[in-house]
Amino acid sequence: MLLWTRSSRALVLGYFTLVVAVVFVAPIATVVAAALAGSWTGPLPSNLGGKNFSTALSDENFASLIVSLQTAFIAGALALIVGTWAALASREAPMWLRRITDAVFHLPIAVPSVAIGLGLLITFNERPLLLGGTKWIVILAHTVLVLAFAFSSVSAALERLDPAYRQAAESLGAGPVRVLTRVTLPLLLPALGAAAGLSIALSMGELGATVMVYPATWKTLPVSIFGLTDRGQVFLAAANTTLLLAVTLIALMVVGRIRRR
Repeated sequence: MLLWTRSSRALVLGYFTLVVAVVFVAPIATVVAAALAGSWTGPLPSNLGGKNFSTALSDENFASLIVSLQTAFIAGALALIVGTWAALASREAPMWLRRITDAVFHLPIAVPSVAIGLGLLITFNERPLLLGGTKWIVILAHTVLVLAFAFSSVSAALERLDPAYRQAAESLGAGPVRVLTRVTLPLLLPALGAAAGLSIALSMGELGATVMVYPATWKTLPVSIFGLTDRGQVFLAAANTTLLLAVTLIALMVVGRIRRR
């Protein structure tokens, strides 16, 4: 909006297009091309086909995709519930307590995810809180990591919410539960939908903490992709990555459609 001439606008638009193409489009296009490739010895892939996708949709790799979906939706739901509750509760708390709550909930994104995974592994590896070796420690790790984003989204929406709606409902005799369920939460639905979508997307791609805690019976797709690249099976890893991208986008579209309805 600060550029007045047509040539300057075209120059900035061309620069922006180049950056997007190099930083975002080119890596994703390369992954998709590798997923279709049978070999890649020259500048372009060769022997294109769907063999890698057929392998990715069979046996262990497909099971990992299902595990990722289950983990993402469960962790996203838990993070949304806890984050919404914490945001609503801290809104009524004194300012010093609100600051402490905000710092605590944002702590997981201020430290490496590997540290979170190691901390959970040590903490929940003894009775009576024995979660190590089960799927629940993976779900807990994902919940902790995405909780900050759910809390932030709902807190920001609450800050923008006009208190007049709640005050009008209270003046008409509505109790706290009715105000929450009939006024506050419906007004927060766009933020709740955005928080759910972001939580699911982040959980689908999480690797650092998952590598530290996952059992052999609950291996997410990013962990399988990491293992494939470590063994040199790059084309199969690219096929699994493409499937992960596609399924994540579909999940976000479903969440967005539910939010709009």
